[in-house]
Amino acid sequence: MPTAVERSADLVSLRRGVVGIFLTLVLPGSVQLSTGNKTVGRIALRVWGALWLLVVIALAIGLIHRQWIVTLASQSWFLAIIQYGVLALGIVMSLLLIDAWRLGRPTDMAPRHRLGYVVLTLILVLAVMTASVVAFRTVGSTRALFDQVLTGGGDSEAEAGRINVLLLGADAGASRVGLRPDSITVASIAADTGRTVLFSLPRNMEDVPFPDGSPMRDEFPDGFTCGEHECMLNGIYTWASEHPELYPDADDPGAQATKEAVEHLLGLKINYYAMVDLKGFEALVDAVGGLTMDINQRVPIGGGTSPISGWIEAGQNVHLDGYHALWFARSREGSSDYARMQRQKCVMAAMLQQLDPVTVLTKFGDMAEAGGQIAVTDVPQSQTGKLVELALKAKNHKIGSVSFTPPLIYPGSPDFPRIREVVTEQIAKSEALDHPEPSTSPSGDTPTSDVPGGPYAPQDETAPPSTPPSGSPSADPNEHDDLEEVCSAG
Repeated sequence: MPTAVERSADLVSLRRGVVGIFLTLVLPGSVQLSTGNKTVGRIALRVWGALWLLVVIALAIGLIHRQWIVTLASQSWFLAIIQYGVLALGIVMSLLLIDAWRLGRPTDMAPRHRLGYVVLTLILVLAVMTASVVAFRTVGSTRALFDQVLTGGGDSEAEAGRINVLLLGADAGASRVGLRPDSITVASIAADTGRTVLFSLPRNMEDVPFPDGSPMRDEFPDGFTCGEHECMLNGIYTWASEHPELYPDADDPGAQATKEAVEHLLGLKINYYAMVDLKGFEALVDAVGGLTMDINQRVPIGGGTSPISGWIEAGQNVHLDGYHALWFARSREGSSDYARMQRQKCVMAAMLQQLDPVTVLTKFGDMAEAGGQIAVTDVPQSQTGKLVELALKAKNHKIGSVSFTPPLIYPGSPDFPRIREVVTEQIAKSEALDHPEPSTSPSGDTPTSDVPGGPYAPQDETAPPSTPPSGSPSADPNEHDDLEEVCSAG
C-alpha cells in the first residue's frame, strides 16, 4: 500500500509527464530545452518559430497579393517542398514526443499510470504520423495533378484586354468511335474586371473554315466539308487526332485544330483550352458538394439508345449531385441540342457562382482527384493565380451569353461573317457596362473573315445605347445579358 508521500510523488510525476507531452505538441523542443538535450530543444523551437513566421508572412502576402500565393501553391517544385516537408515534420514531431515521454520519467510512476502514459504517447505519435502521411499523400496527388494537367502551351497575353478560354466537354465512352466534343463554349473574360460572355457553338455546325496558315486549311480549303453532311464542328477534333502528322509539335493535335477553327469562327484569339471528360465533370461536381439550381422543366435520365431510368424534376433551388448534374447537362431525350447547350451554360454559371475560396480549400483534395480526369488543358502552372483571380472577379458580375443557334445561326448553312459581327457587338456591350466612355476608334470595326481577332467595335456615340437595362431580357432570344436570370426564368 503506497504511502501518501508516494502517491503525491506519483501524481506529480504523471502530471509532469502529461504536460510535457502536450507541451511538445504546442512548442516542440520546449521539454528538451528545460530537462533534456538543450541543443536539440533550441533547434526544434527555432525551426518551429520559423515555420510559424513563414505562415504569417504567407497570410499577409495572400491578403495583399492573393494571386502570388495561388501561383506559388501550384508550382510543382514548391509542392514538392511542402510534400516532403510535412512528412519530415511528422517524423521529427514523433521523435520529440517519444523523447518527451522518456524525459517524463515513466519509471517514477505507479504501474497503472505508467501504462496510461505509454498509451497516451502512442496515440499522439500515431495521430501525428497519420496526419503527416495524409498531408503527404494529398499534396503529392495535387502535385501529380498539376504536373499532369497544367502542362502549359497556352498564350497568357491578353488581346484587346480579354482572355478567351475554349471549354470542351467530351464523351470518350466505349460506344464512341473516336473522341468528339459534345459541347463547345468560349468564355471571353475581361482581363481587368472579370466580366464574362459565354459564346456557345453547336457541335453540328458545318463547313467550318480554317484560318490562313492552319494545316487544316490545306486539307479543307473550302471549310470542313464532306459528303452526307458528316463533317461537323465537333468532328474536327477526331479528324485531326487521326492525322497527327499535321501538328507534329502539338501535344493534342485535335485540340489545336479545334482551337484554330473556333478562333477563326469567332474572330477571337483563344488563350487557353480545357477539355473535360463527362465522368470527370461528374466527379468534380461531387467533389465540391453538388450544385443548387432552378430547374424549369423535368429532364429525363437516359433516353436515346438506353431506357429512361428516372427524371430530374423541376423546381427551385434543386440540389444536384454529380450524376444528376451531368444528366441535366447532357440529356437529349425530348429536347433539342440547342436546349441542351443552354442547360450546359447554366451548369457552368452555377459552378462559377457557387464555388468560393472556402469550398476550394476544404474540398481541394477531392477536387484534385476529380481534376485528374480532365483530358487536356494548356494552362501553365504559372498562370493559375491569374485565372483564379479572374474567376473570383467574374463572380461579382452577371454573365452574358450568346448561343449561335436558330434563329440567329443555322448550323447547316452558317453565316460566318454574322457570327463574328455578333461576337464583336456582344463584347462591346459587355465592356460598356464597366467602361461606358465610347472609344475613339471608328464605329463598326469588325474582324474580317480572314483575320482571327481584331478590334472590338464600340457603340456609335450618336446612337442610343444598345445594352438593355440591367435585368431586362435581350431582344434576341439567342443573346442574354444575364445568364443567371435566364437559367432561373427558363
